[in-house]
Amino acid sequence: MHGGIAAWTTERVGGSVRAGWRAGARAGGIAIAMALGLLPAFPRARLSAQDTTRVDTTPIVVPADTMYLGVRPMGAFWRSFLLPGWGQAVTGRHMTGAAFVTWEGVTAMMTLKAQQEANYFKKIHSGNLDLKRQEVQDWLVLWIFNHLFSGMEAYVSAHLQDFPPDLKLQAMPNGIGVTVPLPRIPR
Repeated sequence: MHGGIAAWTTERVGGSVRAGWRAGARAGGIAIAMALGLLPAFPRARLSAQDTTRVDTTPIVVPADTMYLGVRPMGAFWRSFLLPGWGQAVTGRHMTGAAFVTWEGVTAMMTLKAQQEANYFKKIHSGNLDLKRQEVQDWLVLWIFNHLFSGMEAYVSAHLQDFPPDLKLQAMPNGIGVTVPLPRIPR
């Protein structure tokens, strides 16, 4: 095997495998290059909407956006974020808006009341001042949470304002059933 025809395959361990792999890689690369070179030779399928050679001067009429009947979701979010309950009132959820306004009043008054008590405890050098400051922070967190939650609830309710209100869930023998009423189409 020293100088014969097959000497190049036994000189190194795995030499024949590497040579075969390199040849296959070259052949695969050539096939890919040929395929990519032939791509422009075939005509591409063009849709009529993509035809750029046709000149049409008629204006395109786009129908008005009918998705949002009242207020847009971000508008409802910002309204309720500024004044909790306002976004709910605009989307027609008056009871929910009233609940947010009521809780806003409770948290605001309790924050102010606890702050006044903390100021009094500070004046008389009470040992309970740290507890009263913690109470002020707790009411303040609830006040801020009311603003955020009111805004998020208004955002979601603005998205769902055109959802059918007559959706009903019923317990069925094999699971839960959902009924959705469909509007009658006049003939």
